[in-house]
Amino acid sequence: MGFLDQAIHAATGVPRLYTAGLKAGLGPAGAFEVLRISQAALRAAAAQGRGVPGRTNAMRHFMWQALLTARFGRSAAATIALAQEQGTPAARDSRVDEHNNGVGQQHGLAHAEELKTLSTADAMALLVPVALEKWESDELIWIKPH
Repeated sequence: MGFLDQAIHAATGVPRLYTAGLKAGLGPAGAFEVLRISQAALRAAAAQGRGVPGRTNAMRHFMWQALLTARFGRSAAATIALAQEQGTPAARDSRVDEHNNGVGQQHGLAHAEELKTLSTADAMALLVPVALEKWESDELIWIKPH
């Protein structure tokens, strides 16, 4: 993926996610919550996942989709995940993200009652050790660079 392609994809992320939230039927407040959850997952993964190649991204996708699924249902979470991957210039990375999103969606479904009652920050704090455990057990994956 070229630098320009990466920059364009990153720069369009917020409007793409907000629009996906609207298309998923979440309304403006729900679409804004999608952005808050996305930011919280990114922040938590960056703080706890760094130092190992691929771990931050895998954790971010898992935690993001787990909480979106718990709060809005699997269909909405999948719609939002698909929108995030659309237009990505890295198909291999996108397949890895889809896998990690699916693991997050399964966890979000299984733990929806607990996750949806927590603040976003508390939910992320709860999800970090789960994400690390799933990373260590190879449930979360990444692409080795070559």
